[in-house]
Amino acid sequence: MLYRLASALLALSPLAAAAQPLSKLDTAALMALRPASEDLAEAGRRYNPEAPIPPQCYTEIEGRYNPCYVCHQSNTDRERPNFMQDGGLQAEYAFSEAGMTNHYANLFIDRSAKVAAISDAAILDWIGQDNYSDLAGRLRAEGFEGWIPDLDGYAHGAGAFDAEGLARDGSWWVAFNYKPQPSTFWPTNGSTDDVLIRLPAPFYTDTDGRESRDLYFANLALLEMAFQDRDEVSLPEVDEAALGVDLDGDGTLGRTATIKRRADYLGAASDEPVQRMLYPEGTEFLHSVRYVGIGEDDTITTPPRMKELRYMVKTRALSIPQIASRYGNERQEKLDENLPRYIDLGDKGMDNGMGWTLLAFIEDETGRLRRQTNEELFFCRGCHTTTGANIDQTWAFPRKITGAKGWGYIDLHSQRDVPNLGESMGEIAQYLERSGGGDEFRSNTEMIARWFTPDGRVDTEAMAGKTVYDLITPSRERALALNKAYRVLVAEQSFLFGRDATVTPPANVHAEIDEATAPTLPPQYRYRHDIRLNWGE
Repeated sequence: MLYRLASALLALSPLAAAAQPLSKLDTAALMALRPASEDLAEAGRRYNPEAPIPPQCYTEIEGRYNPCYVCHQSNTDRERPNFMQDGGLQAEYAFSEAGMTNHYANLFIDRSAKVAAISDAAILDWIGQDNYSDLAGRLRAEGFEGWIPDLDGYAHGAGAFDAEGLARDGSWWVAFNYKPQPSTFWPTNGSTDDVLIRLPAPFYTDTDGRESRDLYFANLALLEMAFQDRDEVSLPEVDEAALGVDLDGDGTLGRTATIKRRADYLGAASDEPVQRMLYPEGTEFLHSVRYVGIGEDDTITTPPRMKELRYMVKTRALSIPQIASRYGNERQEKLDENLPRYIDLGDKGMDNGMGWTLLAFIEDETGRLRRQTNEELFFCRGCHTTTGANIDQTWAFPRKITGAKGWGYIDLHSQRDVPNLGESMGEIAQYLERSGGGDEFRSNTEMIARWFTPDGRVDTEAMAGKTVYDLITPSRERALALNKAYRVLVAEQSFLFGRDATVTPPANVHAEIDEATAPTLPPQYRYRHDIRLNWGE
């Protein structure tokens, strides 16, 4: 079953001549064949030509389980600027020949012994260390010419922001409170995270060149309405008189916590139209992916140590016809089974072909953040280019808690399991029902024990009244084990072969796809899905 995967590893490995016959390869032999990510990059070699296909796409659906609907959609909204129309991927494994092999060898390795060798004290010390704050200085010393981290205190998560999410250091980054996308970014599956947004300077500058917090939150609220299809929304209270604009439409200029839809942004950005589900050119996102922190009373927290630091900037605002054309080209490339292509911008990162540039950092073997190799970064294009469910290549901002309550650092305790737009069941409960488990591979036994009945049904009674924190955070024991498993990957620098924090191999995953025998999903298990949420405001 692992024959083609092992063949690919053998072709890369300097140990190929000494390797045992493929028929006798076991997981230990596979482990020995994996070169480190940076070593492969220095050699000018590419391991996985289909790196944008994530491991989760190789789940065994068994003709009835469908975690795929979360990302793959055929949209009926003709004005929504995502024309990928990839809902068919819910039903079948429509990959290129190269994609038929699951290149994520780390999924097939049992790392129980290495995990057991790491003490609880050692891993808690590790995740409590700050590996962010020295990154900017090191990049400047290296003469790095791309984006350099510019948010002070970010290692400490919420402490870097005020109550409304605005960065305390004057950098104009804003944290927002959003519901994590099922299920890779659920803490129970190995990572915590946060996402920040920053609009260009004209959006927080008035026409006289003065910076204005009130103006900034008004423009952010207008952007939110553009993604949520709302005519008005609440926002942190602002002074209309200082802005010179009647935001709430009541005919007076006073203090208000409501803003109505407008055709254009405000202040120095007043010549910029508000476009439905599109960010202005120059919009930036910052996303930290972190270990699972463990605080007092075994509460799950966001720790200082980052696994990855991901950055996106919209470098070109495309028109709707341009976007539709590029999606059309992407669909045709996939129909022709051509391998995905990319534009490497050097220190600037990677052009995703849709107006965005991506740049990311990941831990080196000592735990310091380093720039991702080209192939490591190529992996990110799968979610931020070629899936039908995202909105202007993003996921988190469209899932922000509506209005003023949604401005502030991510807080799962403040969230309930609200449904997606157009649905009635809570999103988490619905995902569990459709996927048959608490992760794509149905290997999270803790989630199954907590939220499923003995006969395999979702236990909605047990879930009733629970916060999102209650539903998707792990026990202390599971958090420690997943942190240790990822620590092993860091020591190996084997990210090309999978970044999932697995201790033992998940059972429900294909090593390779046989188009002749792989089951497809019948129509009753395929779903329409909007990643946006009905927060009820």
